[in-house]
Amino acid sequence: MSGDARPGVPGLTEIRQVGIFDCLILVVDDTEFNRTLISAMLRQAGFRRIQHAVDGFDALRKIDDELPDLVILDIVMPGLDGFEVCRRLRADGRFADLPVLVQTALSNTEDRNKAFQLGTTDLITKPIDRHELLARVRIHLENRMLIQDLQLYRARLENELGMAREMYDHLLPTAAMFDRIRHDSGVHIRHHRAVSSELGGDIWGVIPLPEERFGLYLLDMTGAGVSAALNAFRMHTVLHELSTLATQPARFLTEANARAVGLFDSGERAAMIHGVVDPNAGTFTYATASCRRPILVRRGTPDAILGHADGAPVGEAAGSVYRLRTLPFGPGARLMLYNKAVLAALPVTGPRSAERLLAELAAIALQAPVLDDARDAMIAALVEAVGDRPGQDMTLVFLGKDVREPLGAR
Repeated sequence: MSGDARPGVPGLTEIRQVGIFDCLILVVDDTEFNRTLISAMLRQAGFRRIQHAVDGFDALRKIDDELPDLVILDIVMPGLDGFEVCRRLRADGRFADLPVLVQTALSNTEDRNKAFQLGTTDLITKPIDRHELLARVRIHLENRMLIQDLQLYRARLENELGMAREMYDHLLPTAAMFDRIRHDSGVHIRHHRAVSSELGGDIWGVIPLPEERFGLYLLDMTGAGVSAALNAFRMHTVLHELSTLATQPARFLTEANARAVGLFDSGERAAMIHGVVDPNAGTFTYATASCRRPILVRRGTPDAILGHADGAPVGEAAGSVYRLRTLPFGPGARLMLYNKAVLAALPVTGPRSAERLLAELAAIALQAPVLDDARDAMIAALVEAVGDRPGQDMTLVFLGKDVREPLGAR
């Protein structure tokens, strides 16, 4: 027995069949006898809402006043025939999904093809057979209801995805925090996110630390969709609960992994990098968990430096160990962190890896003296390489260490 066929409870098929009898059907025919005959067949079968139109102009007026669920349309009518009615309906986006059943005695193949080319949903041959009429009306009304259900579901899903993206935006570091970091450390921070049709599971953040230092992390969940986004939101809370360990990147990842093992379902993982920027020592000290290699560019030098990326994914296994790494980050340095979608989108050919291609693009783009310009140049290079509609959400974070400005300077 199916899940919706319990005794005394109508199943999905029964509910839809009950629903179609409340649908509005418009019968369009210039002959009164034909309108009466079709209406009688429909009412005898249980259809309760039937309207009539006496010609094409009358049909268009009534459709505009109240949208029917299905139209039964005669082809041969004076003034405005069924062909032209159908053409005008399909030219209006409001009626793109409206089922139109054409009743016709035309046997010419060319005329029948013309009817379909103009947007007819189906044909009913005259003289009308009751069983054929009712079968076609039922199936097209059921399809109509299914399409409406899918449209409602899509609208609700898009609304929920919009809310999730809004939540994501609220979790990102604010412009006020960027200003605070710049004033305290002389380090500028910028970011970019290219949004796809799928909801991603990547998130990043900044943790202010003593002595003008700050922590920076980027977490990238496997997969996409609502489950990946929810796990990213959960991990955002976890990472800020661990902020007292942010000065120790390897331990920070170890504890984040321990929490994630108990938080994620089987098969769920996250790539992650967490590092500490020390402007006084001129270093970026970091640890990685199966993430993408950070890219360092020094203004005035032709090549980019690819950092390390090792360690087990966060959430894969308890007891994973993470190594501490260091990159130089002095005046004139540019550091770029990014998620896996950036590399996945790059069109790589030949022996050159996606990381190497990205590093080559960064080595040129990040030479700009102002970090905003460097970021814009990098985004322009990516758009040229992969287009402006990525398959997955792409996240990039840019850090720039310039000559120390006086406190309060812009």
